[in-house]
Amino acid sequence: MSRVTFEISELMSMKKYPKELFYRGNLELLQRRKISIVGSRKPTKYSRMLIQKLSSELAKGGVCVVSGGAMGIDATAHIGASSANTIAVLPCGVDVRYPAVNKNLLESIEQSGLLLSQFENGFKASPWSFVVRNELVVALGDVLVVGEAEIQSGTMRSVEFALAMGKEIFVLPQRLGESCGTNRLLKEKKAEAIYDIEA
Repeated sequence: MSRVTFEISELMSMKKYPKELFYRGNLELLQRRKISIVGSRKPTKYSRMLIQKLSSELAKGGVCVVSGGAMGIDATAHIGASSANTIAVLPCGVDVRYPAVNKNLLESIEQSGLLLSQFENGFKASPWSFVVRNELVVALGDVLVVGEAEIQSGTMRSVEFALAMGKEIFVLPQRLGESCGTNRLLKEKKAEAIYDIEA
């Protein structure tokens, strides 16, 4: 485990700049253009398929994908980008494999991508640390992409951070009755729909 000792300009948009960050992996990814992708831990097959394709296309274009290392949309985004083109921001210490189901994915990102955390080794994820993690994920990206989200969800808290930071938000177009959070964002004109992934 190492500490990041230099200032990361993107984090100046956070309400409170982190006192220190811990990492394992390739810090050079922080110098690349970055896009944050977040969403449901239990996405539909449609959302999962399109987020994987989007992440892959972004990586091909030299963009680093930032997400939270969780199940669902997060893991799909990391996998689509490939470990070498992704940053996983954790709600726990960088030595903790959480969630356990993503153990192999997180180890792969450690080897060729970048794990980041505001928490020291051994720290176990707690309800408040997910909120802290979400803010950092949003701050690192130039824009925020929301793959799928219900109205009462942690993902929508990430959207609140993005709005407060003045970041553009993009969402997948969804069917009525599904992903009500992103559909509301479109209705309220707080987000733009992604209609062409390869454009």
